[in-house]
Amino acid sequence: MPHMSILPDADNFKRLVDGSLRGPGPMAVRALLATLAVPYGLAMAARNAAYDRGWLASFPAPVPVISVGNLTLGGTGKTPLVAWVVRTLLAGGHRPAVVSRGYGAGPGERSDEAAELAVVLPGIAHVANRDRVAGARAAAAAGADVVVLDDGFQHRRLRRNIDIVAVDATDPFGCDRLFPRGLLRESTVGLARAGAVVLTRATAVDAARRAEIRDALDRACGGRLPATWMETEHRPVALRSAAGHTHPPDFVRGRRVVAFAGIGNPAAFRATLERMGADVVAFLPFADHHAYGDRDAALLADRAVALRAEVVATTLKDLVKLRRERLGDVPLLAVEIALQADGGAAELAALIGAACGPGAGGSGGAPRAP
Repeated sequence: MPHMSILPDADNFKRLVDGSLRGPGPMAVRALLATLAVPYGLAMAARNAAYDRGWLASFPAPVPVISVGNLTLGGTGKTPLVAWVVRTLLAGGHRPAVVSRGYGAGPGERSDEAAELAVVLPGIAHVANRDRVAGARAAAAAGADVVVLDDGFQHRRLRRNIDIVAVDATDPFGCDRLFPRGLLRESTVGLARAGAVVLTRATAVDAARRAEIRDALDRACGGRLPATWMETEHRPVALRSAAGHTHPPDFVRGRRVVAFAGIGNPAAFRATLERMGADVVAFLPFADHHAYGDRDAALLADRAVALRAEVVATTLKDLVKLRRERLGDVPLLAVEIALQADGGAAELAALIGAACGPGAGGSGGAPRAP
């Protein structure tokens, strides 16, 4: 599957493919990308058809599998959704484990998402394996009674009980074009095979727009959009240091903040900081999954000092790689995000419960926000 890390800067790539970058150069690049998108789209359509018809085999795990994925490249808010699903399973008395590809991690290393989930879900097993079938079987052998497959919608080789697909309300259609001309990993027709859709960052748009998105997705997949639909807000719950010290979200209100992010949707992170009341005096986007080094730390420290910043802010996914308490004399804090359901949580929790059966204990139902 394509990944945003192959691109130099997710923010600038999005501006390129959505047409914000103008002039002969960007136009020529878009024409080239449109040409490259044709064989990619044909290959994805052929692959999905082969799985649909049974020409390519999918393999079961010894335990139920709940897949969490998306249609677009990076930045849909999938990781907080994975955490929500895990907490739902815990509330139902299950012993979940997360299985992922482990993108960007070397032997013996944790991926960015695994390191982030270890902070927000302490004690939950995370198995990283390029062979997700083997990873799911290893998780089950280690005692998990449910596998949560992270970023699994296009990975059809591992059979799953439910596909939960995250759609970002601020960019639900991936610029309406397949990669690399747009941000779609596959055609929106693919939503027809999902069991549930979660509209993330739903409160960033009004109710009329949310209804418009749902109707458009239903039309795109031939009226087969899944009935289970949950709308969520990405709610800041804390500011966390590398050592684990926390501050309330309003700690940055009115403070001068230099911010940076190496994620699939850096603009959404900046918008979150601004909604928290931060005075963002500089924002530095890095490539998704950027591996931070001493030069990056020095650059950020210099910028923070020069702009008299009171806080350097980043995402939890970035903090777990930089692992510093301060940049220069300025504290480095990550915004910890939790998913808050604004509708549809009980229905999705019931769907998960029906797929996985009763756990060893617990009351079931949707989890409470931390």
